[in-house]
Amino acid sequence: MRTRQEQQLVTSKSERTAFMTVVGVLAATFVTAALVGSTTRVAAAHDGEDGNGGAYAIGLWGDVPYSPLQDTVGVPNLIADMNAQRLAFTVNDGDLKAGSSRCDNAVYARALEFFDSLEAPAMFTPGDNDWTDCDRPSAGAYSSRERLDYERQLFFSTPLSMGRSKLHQDVQATPLCLGVSGPVPCVENRRWMFERVVYATLNIQGSCNNLCDTAPDPDEFAARNQADIAWMREAFAVAKQRKAAAVMLISQADPGWDQSDGTRAPLRDPRTLAEANEALDGFKTFLLALREEVIAFRRPVVYVHGDSHYFRVDKPFQDALGRRLENFTRLETFGDNQANGNNDVQWVKVTVDPRTREVFSFQPQIVPANRTAVPAP
Repeated sequence: MRTRQEQQLVTSKSERTAFMTVVGVLAATFVTAALVGSTTRVAAAHDGEDGNGGAYAIGLWGDVPYSPLQDTVGVPNLIADMNAQRLAFTVNDGDLKAGSSRCDNAVYARALEFFDSLEAPAMFTPGDNDWTDCDRPSAGAYSSRERLDYERQLFFSTPLSMGRSKLHQDVQATPLCLGVSGPVPCVENRRWMFERVVYATLNIQGSCNNLCDTAPDPDEFAARNQADIAWMREAFAVAKQRKAAAVMLISQADPGWDQSDGTRAPLRDPRTLAEANEALDGFKTFLLALREEVIAFRRPVVYVHGDSHYFRVDKPFQDALGRRLENFTRLETFGDNQANGNNDVQWVKVTVDPRTREVFSFQPQIVPANRTAVPAP
């Protein structure tokens, strides 16, 4: 009999073919709203509801490579380090390159090589450097929507993860986002359940969530923001239905949570969640909805993001009365530090044990081969 994890790791070519039949010509139109059928459940093959609930580890990373050294040395070293450890899966929280470097197809092809070289199932949520910032002249003056459509085609054409082992995911079908030719399914938003914990990715971006920078796109933002809020709420609904021990959400942007860190994120009133310049606030409505769900859920919630390139684990979320939401933890993954100009490429290992009170524990992983200041002991 196969183990629970073996049931989760799906490598069947026939399933991939069946999914492509449902999707149709995804690369050409992205217009079907029936992409994978209902998104109101977690598939029985991977819901983890009757798993043994034991501890396991996952790997989180993002915001690299930003230089040729990181591309040829840093990230391969990081992947080798992940592969040397027994991980249930990995998630990259976006930004496959520096924001002002070109968004040519070769960048995405290289990223796919990285993801598929990971032994464990590999998940990914796009970053602003990957698409919203691609309209910058230095990035090639691409259409941002077209670049996101290209990512949807390349990374998200099936309900399976990337990586050498595959994990089946639920895929958002509605509400629709906007692509270069009109409404499209937000296929980049994914959800899966592993041993009593619900995980979901959300396409939430830096650069004011596409409301600022070179060519703001309020229509694209409005559609995607509505979809993100719906997908986030559905993750909590599934978690309650399945009696999950915890929820982890992964996105790219650092939305800003309070008044504490204006050098790395928008400053906002922690009680009202309003930013000083509300016209450029692409996060408030999402944060208000998230706060409702976190309070109602009562169990541990971890929100993972990248964007500001500063590893930290803290509890910045407050309720409308200014009280700390103790069940909420923000984890920001490592990212390139351009001021250093070196091979600054690390990752975060999260141990998940649904039998424990806090469920998640965090350990930064300083890749031995990537050490630049203090040699490995």
